Amino acid sequence: MAEPITHTRQRDAMLAGATGLVGRELLRLLIASPEYARVHVLLRRPAKGLPSSPKLELHYVDFAQLSPMPPVDDVFIALGTTIGVAGSKEAFRRVDFDAVLNTARGCGVRGAKRLVVVSALGANARSRLFYSRVKGQMERAVAKLGYESVVIVQPSLLVGDRASLAQPRRSGEEWAIRMLRPVMRWLPVGLRPIAAEAVARAMIAAAQKAELGVQILKSGDMQPA
Repeated sequence: MAEPITHTRQRDAMLAGATGLVGRELLRLLIASPEYARVHVLLRRPAKGLPSSPKLELHYVDFAQLSPMPPVDDVFIALGTTIGVAGSKEAFRRVDFDAVLNTARGCGVRGAKRLVVVSALGANARSRLFYSRVKGQMERAVAKLGYESVVIVQPSLLVGDRASLAQPRRSGEEWAIRMLRPVMRWLPVGLRPIAAEAVARAMIAAAQKAELGVQILKSGDMQPA
């Protein structure tokens, strides 16, 4: 097993995707964590409901043309949409591949050492499914950026309150969760829907552990015991 990266001081974090299910939980936990002195957040536009904290620094950006990033230690990326919400395959790819890669690259050239990225269960760069293929291509691209530690998390269906975030309903996701609920106890743990908070906690723990190289964190590994 690779040796972890050692650190003896408070670190600075970058978060992209703070308005989503996982991102909201990440932001709350990063602000509360004594490990982090400052939390930078990338946003496309002003967002309601963000917590107030002296740790927090907001940056309004165009993810297609990012300005130089502030130097940080740890980068958390929870950007993601669906083809239905985005409106087309091309628009989906601009978020789930281009924006993710641009953020990771922009922070990496400014000295960030640890990268934790939300992907999806079933991600595969050679998949016949467009969604899974784009996620797999994203994973492959960020793994090559030269970070000392890269953690790719692959959650199953996410459980959380999208309405409180003013996000569009994901009817397919809601239907799947309803269908699975009666048989949940018989489902393998890796296929069960997972709470966004559990994913966020696992991401922060992985960043703090900071094993060298590329790690894949499966959904079952993130489910609370």
